[in-house]
Amino acid sequence: MVSPYKVDVIQGNFVSREQVEALKPGMPRTQVRDVLGTPLLTDVFHANRWDYVFTYQRGGADPVRRKLTVFFSGDTLDRIEADEMPTEAEFVATLDSGRKPAKAPLLEAAEDKLEKFAPKPGPKTGQSLADPVETTPLPSSYPPLEVPGAVQ
Repeated sequence: MVSPYKVDVIQGNFVSREQVEALKPGMPRTQVRDVLGTPLLTDVFHANRWDYVFTYQRGGADPVRRKLTVFFSGDTLDRIEADEMPTEAEFVATLDSGRKPAKAPLLEAAEDKLEKFAPKPGPKTGQSLADPVETTPLPSSYPPLEVPGAVQ
């Protein structure tokens, strides 16, 4: 039986365990925003709270939800309430879980194969093409772009 393709759906702000560990009480709001990004939800009535919500649903399976809330006292970070966050490596592993691992190509060449890529002498001077090319020094000043007194 053929079943329709179901798209993986990722919504919200992904926050990793490494980002949460970088947060320290007393950090200013701007620094928290640098670490976590712009919050998904900001409450007009509670300006001291930012919510980061992330949902990941893989091909018709039940969605996985994570939530992080940071609370501020004035302009500094006061406390954090968060679900257990995955590391960046764990999250990437969940994204790749449906793919078949590809065999890595062999990145070695035998000496006889490398010989055909050896530097060749230049056409006139006998220099190798891999040698640095001498350049003419640039002038210290340039003529003006406009002629003085010309009407445009």
